[in-house]
Order: sequence, then C-alpha cells, then structure tokens
Amino acid sequence: MARAVATPEKIVNLELTAKAFSYAVYTGDFVNFRFLFSSLSPVRSWTSQVLETEKYSYLLPKGDDENDSMYQEAYKAVKNDAMWAFITNELKEKRPAQLPAELVLLIADNAVRASKFTIAAQAYELLRLRRKMQAEFFKDADEALSSGNIPKAVQGYRITTGLAYDYSAFPEPLPKVANHQGDALRMHGRYPNSPKECLSVLPEEDHTNLALGYLLGDGAAANRLREYPLETRLAFVKELVRRMDPHWDTFVERYRKACTLVLEFADRMQHKNTTLEDEIDEQQGHVPTQITEALLGRTIENGEWWQYLKDLAYEHPAAILFIARQRFGNHEILMPRLRGESSLPTVLGLAENLPEGA
Repeated sequence: MARAVATPEKIVNLELTAKAFSYAVYTGDFVNFRFLFSSLSPVRSWTSQVLETEKYSYLLPKGDDENDSMYQEAYKAVKNDAMWAFITNELKEKRPAQLPAELVLLIADNAVRASKFTIAAQAYELLRLRRKMQAEFFKDADEALSSGNIPKAVQGYRITTGLAYDYSAFPEPLPKVANHQGDALRMHGRYPNSPKECLSVLPEEDHTNLALGYLLGDGAAANRLREYPLETRLAFVKELVRRMDPHWDTFVERYRKACTLVLEFADRMQHKNTTLEDEIDEQQGHVPTQITEALLGRTIENGEWWQYLKDLAYEHPAAILFIARQRFGNHEILMPRLRGESSLPTVLGLAENLPEGA
C-alpha cells in the first residue's frame, strides 16, 4: 500500500497577521477581531486560507491607515512582547481561543469613538464592564447638560443608550438596537377619536417628553432628562434630531409642501358642494394620497398608511411626531398636524414659513 504523505502546514506571514489584528483594534471591529481567532481564520497555520488574497483584503489596513496615530497605538499594543506571545500561542492551540482583555477593551473604546455602539456594547459586555461604562457616560453627559454643553450631552446620551442590552433576545442576549418603525406603528396604531387625541398636538411638555423617549429608545434615559427645564430639553431634542437625521432639512421642505396640499384640498372642497370622498371617487386617483406621498418624498405602489409610516420612521424618525392619520371615506392617509403654540415644531424648523392657514 502507498504510504500517506503528510501535508506540510502553511507558513503564516506574522507581520501581516499583526497588521490584521491591529487594524481590527484600530477600527473598533470586534467581529473581525473574533474572526481572526476563529478556527477557520486565514492566520491559522492549518487552514488553506491566506491573508495575501483579495478575499481577505478587508482585514488589512488601507491607504494611509498605518500612518494614523491611533493605528500606531493599536499596533504597539498588539506587538507588545507579552501580548504578541499570547496571541501567537492562542493561534497555535486547536481549541476556542481566549481573547486578550486588554485589546478587547481598546476595541470597545475605539468603537465608541467611531459611533459603533452595538459593537462597543458587545465588547464591554464580554468584559463585564458595560453597565459601569454606561454609568460613566451618563455622569459625563449630565455634567455637560448642567453646564449647557448640549452637543456633548447629546453625544453622551447616544453612547449610553447605544450600549444598552436586550436580555430577552433569543437565543442569547444581544445589544439593543433602535426600532423606530415598530415604535411608530405602536404610537399611531389606534385611530384617534378626535383631533385632540393625536400625539402631534399633545401639550408642549408631554410632547417633548414623548419625543425624548421615542428618539432615544430608552425610557430610563428620557426620565433622567425630565429633571431639566423645558428649554434645555427642547435644545436637546433639536441637537439629537440633527445628529440622528442629517437630511432633516429635506423632510422640513417636504412637510411644508404637504401643508400646502392640505390647504389646496380644503379650499377646493369649500368651493365645491361635495365631499372629499366624492372627489376621490370622481378622480379615481386617490388624490389626497399626494399629501402622504409629499411627506415621504416618493410613492409606494398600492401603499397603505402604515407602509408610509414605517418608511417615514426609518428615514426620518422624528417625522412621525408631527403627523396624524386621517380617513376620507374608505381611504386613509397620513397628513401633517402640529400644535401651533408648541415650541417643539418651531425648534425643529417645521413651523417656519408654513403657508398661511396651515
């Protein structure tokens, strides 16, 4: 019988390996960091995969990354004698690797800087530091808020809520992520019996608190903010919306267009001895849906109000705070609605330059 010939293990490029680990730390990428330690990693000597291929180029620094001081700090941490000995030893072992706590902590900190909050949450949770870090960020944010530094306070609250965990997730706890679409459906799920029941015309205090809870996605964080004056909370919401939605001004323009359409339809109905339902049936084009389409900025073919609401909540989360459901016969649309004397739509630019009568 022919004797089996042993296949020699590949030679792993250790310098390239160090760069891959350093890049994961530098970018705060906990997923890639864990992958490099996995049994199928291209830096394992027994796998057929190699780093020197286009397939794994995403694991390596790009362009001027290696000249960045933060990358150099990560590389220095990885190549520390004790750390590098630990990493190379773990890569030789044919068992689940133990992740070095020092690098996991550095990844978490870099992830926070890059606004990768769910990744930071996973890394801090692994180190059993997540709750402690949340408390520290809350403390810093509250101090900033008390001193009038709204941008720093908003960033602090965004980090803290971004580090939240969902322990009811299946099959294991996971970072809690924003679900503005689901929240919007719950908030608008019951058709109002009267205009006064619309959330968009709530008293200023209640509307502002509702906005904070919905936008932060964290009731406890929103409750902390209730201790501050209304003026501070309004400034907080304004900064929060601007950070969450860089295209908010685009929605503001669409909101004004939708308000103009509402007035046009109301004027037409006033001068015609008919109802809007008759107008719809006559046109056979569900013309009032143009109001909803104006809010979203596009048409959803055969779209129902709740489909427009979900897309609107995804693209412009704060938008759903200033709209209401409205039935016209068998048809239902979303339309702009706000409380004229409230400061919340004013600070967000929605009450400026509205057509007269809106």
